[in-house]
Amino acid sequence: MRLRTQVLLLQLSVIAVSLGVGFGVVIAGADDRSRDEYAQRALAIAQSVAADRDTISEVAASDGSTPDVSALVNGPIQRQAAAVRERTGALFVVVANGDGIRLSHPDPAEVGKHVSTDPRTALSGQPDITTDRGTLGESVRAKVPVVDDGRVVGLVSVGVSTTDLAAATRRSVGTTVVIALFALAVGAVGSILLARRWRRLTLGLEPDELAELVRDQGAVLHAMADGVLAVDAAGIVRVINDKARQLLEITDDVGTHVEALGLSDRIRAVLQTPTHEPVAATVGDRIVLVSSHRVDVDGRDLGVVASIIDRTDVEELTREIDSIGAMSTALRAQRHETANRLHVLAGLLGRGHVDEARTYLAELTGGAGHVGLDGLENVQEPHLAAFLDAKASHARERGVVLSLGDQTWVRGSLTDPITVTTVVGNLVDNAIDAASSESRRPGEAGTRPRVEVDLITEGDELLVTVADSGPGIRFDEPSVIFADGVTTKDAPSVPGGRGMGLALSRQLARRSGGDIIVVDPGGDRRTDTENRWGGAVIVARMPGVFEGSEASR
Repeated sequence: MRLRTQVLLLQLSVIAVSLGVGFGVVIAGADDRSRDEYAQRALAIAQSVAADRDTISEVAASDGSTPDVSALVNGPIQRQAAAVRERTGALFVVVANGDGIRLSHPDPAEVGKHVSTDPRTALSGQPDITTDRGTLGESVRAKVPVVDDGRVVGLVSVGVSTTDLAAATRRSVGTTVVIALFALAVGAVGSILLARRWRRLTLGLEPDELAELVRDQGAVLHAMADGVLAVDAAGIVRVINDKARQLLEITDDVGTHVEALGLSDRIRAVLQTPTHEPVAATVGDRIVLVSSHRVDVDGRDLGVVASIIDRTDVEELTREIDSIGAMSTALRAQRHETANRLHVLAGLLGRGHVDEARTYLAELTGGAGHVGLDGLENVQEPHLAAFLDAKASHARERGVVLSLGDQTWVRGSLTDPITVTTVVGNLVDNAIDAASSESRRPGEAGTRPRVEVDLITEGDELLVTVADSGPGIRFDEPSVIFADGVTTKDAPSVPGGRGMGLALSRQLARRSGGDIIVVDPGGDRRTDTENRWGGAVIVARMPGVFEGSEASR
């Protein structure tokens, strides 16, 4: 039997039992309540008659004397009692004197006779309510004394037939039955509606199916390599696996509103609007791809499910490949340059110009001995030196001149070469892109796009300044370039889109206690008169990236 059917039957049983018990209690007390009600009614009628001044005077006049029955049958007390009985529907209204002799009775033959039930309580001055059988049958009766100037001179007895009492009880029971049946019907309808809602809420699944589904869901979700985050239509987190907690750095429990998770604007936007194409976002020092889709079942919006993929390793591998490519380009350029020099030497020697060949060779091997990026001898850190040399070759292939500033001075060993080269590489690459884009537009004759890098060490801190001759930052707020996904370049082949380099670089710099800022946006909004190249100037500060004190200048 399905659970919703069991719940329906159980609810109906509970309602039926509850109504049965209540009905029993009502029925059990119905007779007593009707009896009390009729007794109080009889008492009120009797007290009203006993308080009538005409009744008091007539009863007082007959006290202690032998009544004239014929006079009583046609007398005022008999007429008054009949009128009261007619108006109230009582079985009888009997007035008796102090000796218990009836002065009125529905049956005229009983007038002048002694009352059929004990009158002593009423004649003693106390009201008396009893159920008794008299000349007119069983009745609920009330006897009250008739008092004249503080003296009891008689009594008034009013009775209501138990037949009327039984009829009233049956009417009360009938009404109660109707109410009980109506309540049962309302309960049944409510139970049916509740069962239907239960079915909608559980998507038609039975308890064992729900339990199995929960077990399977837990096993699958927490075994997945990707993060999964499910948010209902109200924005409440309903499902989150361990991988999603790790990638998004979430410590809050299920049931928390998505606004309280501390997610970036980019990730919150994906959760609010289904986004099937992965969107890249930075979380700490990670880059993640986030996509989402809406879940609809039977036309009901159940919320949004987001998938989170870690792209950090891919980004690191991409940066390493880029570095290798840049170095390969540099080696290829140097090979071409060396071949050209050898061709010059061979030509000079072949023509017999030995002295010129000797001079040319001395120029190649003399001096500092380094041919390529000027000022690189001031960068004694091997990772940075090789990296900048490779970037210079890459810049030459792009038609951009990469140079080191006059203030460049680097000594010591990097504690985290990958982080430093990532930050410096992203800044230099963006500057090369900006400068090379400027070169494709008409400019002054003989000028070449340039990028200048200054690297200065002080203690364990590295200060990097990158300036270019590009068009500058064209956003109204220059710092927006550090937001996730902000870019001026199109790259449909890149998963999640571009615009992550500067965002990740700032995250890495801030993780070490530093930062990256825009000193001069360049272009038409150029603010620094010492910015000789005209493009943007960006400064990165990274403390704690060098070992020891030898980094100091």
